[in-house]
Amino acid sequence: MIEDQGELMTVQAAADRLAVSRWMIYRLIWDRRVKSVQIGRCRRIVRQSFDDYLSGLIEGAA
Repeated sequence: MIEDQGELMTVQAAADRLAVSRWMIYRLIWDRRVKSVQIGRCRRIVRQSFDDYLSGLIEGAA
């Protein structure tokens, strides 16, 4: 995984990393597959939660 990129990431950054739409990332948030926080009007994804989700995808594919 990429280190030293902060504890939070934008929805767009998560979507870019998985090559999916922002809508798909919001679905992951609503389904509680990744954790997020609201800061003002901005939604940020907890990077550790996202990395754990991604690791689970990779392990499931193996």
